[in-house]
Amino acid sequence: MSDWTLPDGRKVDRLTLRGGGLTAQVLTLGATVQDLRMEGVDHPLVLGCPNPADYLGGGLYMGAIVGRFANRIGGARFTLDGREHRTDPNFKGRHTLHGGKHGTNWHIWTVEAARDDSATLSLLLPDGEMGFPGAMTIRATVALRDGALVFDIQASTDAPTPCNLAHHGYFNLDGGGDVRKHRLRVAADRYLPVDDDLIPLPGIAQVAGTRFDFRHARQIEPGEYDHNFCLSDGPVAPCVVAELTGQSGIRMQVETDRPGLQVYDGVHFGGLAGLDGRRYDRFAGVALETQGWPDAPNRPDFPDAILRPDQVYRHHAAYRFSR
Repeated sequence: MSDWTLPDGRKVDRLTLRGGGLTAQVLTLGATVQDLRMEGVDHPLVLGCPNPADYLGGGLYMGAIVGRFANRIGGARFTLDGREHRTDPNFKGRHTLHGGKHGTNWHIWTVEAARDDSATLSLLLPDGEMGFPGAMTIRATVALRDGALVFDIQASTDAPTPCNLAHHGYFNLDGGGDVRKHRLRVAADRYLPVDDDLIPLPGIAQVAGTRFDFRHARQIEPGEYDHNFCLSDGPVAPCVVAELTGQSGIRMQVETDRPGLQVYDGVHFGGLAGLDGRRYDRFAGVALETQGWPDAPNRPDFPDAILRPDQVYRHHAAYRFSR
């Protein structure tokens, strides 16, 4: 472990994991994967910030576990069991993004267990934080197994509350400055159209005949993408839902049990200092976030995203690399 002190005085520790031909650096700030390397490859596979303080600025959300509700809640409000809740409007001043300004990415997680190839981190979100009801306990195991970066996340609550957690890593399999030449395949025949604020519009659209059709692998370009692909109508057995291939020949398969996959092409980057002296500009990395569907607390036609005290939220995601 090594540690840094953030400008607000909080301490950040780093764990090094090795296994399955991979090496990862994991921070207690946001349970963030800061770096990921593959044996025989001379560049990182993910975007990361050498200075952890940047994860609260230009590197916001990068590599972290985001929540308690990943993605957006329209109007920064929802009604649950007849009561309206107003959440932190941290996106464009009128919507909630990734749980608010003090979402799970902002917190320092507790290391419950650490082994050579895995670590389990936990976090307690108080009742009422960022406007969400219920005290929520989260445990996330990050592991390197069989060539994969694996997340197994559980959460419980003492009152009904929205729950949607996601690993928000940005991947670049070539080590270059632009991922739009990567080839992407997504096993989804539907996606969610969005308005100018990236809030889902009424209805669910078919990908056929649109630029959102990735059912057969093709280059990501032209952007821009920040959309949920509808994998299923609820949790399923873990399966491969996407595949990303770089021009280098490195391939990454994404496996999950979640019903949604957010594809975001990193258009917002603008000169952020990255790993190994790299500079992250527009389209420097692509995020493939396994998740529930955005704005689900306001959309009864979407898969249910409310966690209740008699339930346990479970989320499996694996990013498997090969050449």
